[in-house]
Amino acid sequence: MRSQDSARLHLALMLGLTFTTGIIDAVGYLGLDKVFTANMTGNVVILGMAITGAEGLPVLGPTLALGGFLLGAAIGGRSLSKSRTGWGRATTAALVVSASITLALGMISIFIPPVHGTVFTYILTTVLAVTMGLQAATARRLAVADITTVVVTSTLTGFAADSRIAGGTGARWQRRALAVILVLVGALVGALLVRVGVPLGLCVAGGIALILALIGHSMRETKNPSTEAAAE
Repeated sequence: MRSQDSARLHLALMLGLTFTTGIIDAVGYLGLDKVFTANMTGNVVILGMAITGAEGLPVLGPTLALGGFLLGAAIGGRSLSKSRTGWGRATTAALVVSASITLALGMISIFIPPVHGTVFTYILTTVLAVTMGLQAATARRLAVADITTVVVTSTLTGFAADSRIAGGTGARWQRRALAVILVLVGALVGALLVRVGVPLGLCVAGGIALILALIGHSMRETKNPSTEAAAE
């Protein structure tokens, strides 16, 4: 695969994962006691307000999500630290593990419905945050400009600061706009799925993420087998 085609593929796949993040965060906030499992900025803000005694805001859930996300990101950074540049087997493995765990959590939730304040719900929140941290670390390793898959604040900043209105060139505005729109649409879809149940939201997000990971693996830019094996 040519380098330009590879870059476009990575962009498309990361945008797809951004969509699934919108679903997962909607599921977490609406179905798991107002907790974000991908957007850690939201959790820090919620935690800060909750500590002051703000009514109806959780403390334990956001704290567990923060810890889980950090653990997942650390695992991702460690596992990908020696992998080659671009999409390799380690990249596929990290994304497949993240997606598969999300899908498995959704299936388990069919038999053990998450209820606010229960041990299972806290475990679900923590493990889901671990998967999002792993995904974020993998996206960071692929380094697709403006696409982190888990947050869009920096994307919005770049969109506005580099716009022609601000005196910039307007470079990469399409991908930035798409990232924001996909999180929005993902959250909308997630909110609709939660009306049916948390399991459905998690299964849909995990299933889509798994398909994207397998597409990336099948279409990845490869070197000769011996070189790739040595690098990974």
